[in-house]
Amino acid sequence: MASRQLERRPRWWPPFSDWFEDFPLDLRLNDGEHMIRVEECEEEGVYTVKAELPGIDPDRDIEITVDDGVLMVHAERTEETKDKQRSEFRYGSFTRSVRLPAGVSEKDISATYDKGVLTVKAPMPVATASEPHRVKVSKGG
Repeated sequence: MASRQLERRPRWWPPFSDWFEDFPLDLRLNDGEHMIRVEECEEEGVYTVKAELPGIDPDRDIEITVDDGVLMVHAERTEETKDKQRSEFRYGSFTRSVRLPAGVSEKDISATYDKGVLTVKAPMPVATASEPHRVKVSKGG
């Protein structure tokens, strides 16, 4: 039944997968890449992104870049287990881009990896409170 409904789609209407082809952050993933699950929060002046990356060697498998306010995490996993009777392997590439809040100092971003969780911290700028004041209006001419 569902396939009949899809057949009713007008020929000029693009497939759903084509809707995001020109999306600026490129949410489409290349062959073999998977999306990293993340949790984002802002607490005590620090913007924090936590990413699930179990089974990764942070020294060789994780690359973090920041460009024009976008944090990109890329990781690759290659894991192989062998015993006398069988062998098993898991592999794949993982990528996730996150837009950072305005004003984050990109050079002060830090990252740690512990128990399969990558934590990236970006200090937020301290807002300076100003006293309200009147602005004098002068007459022209």
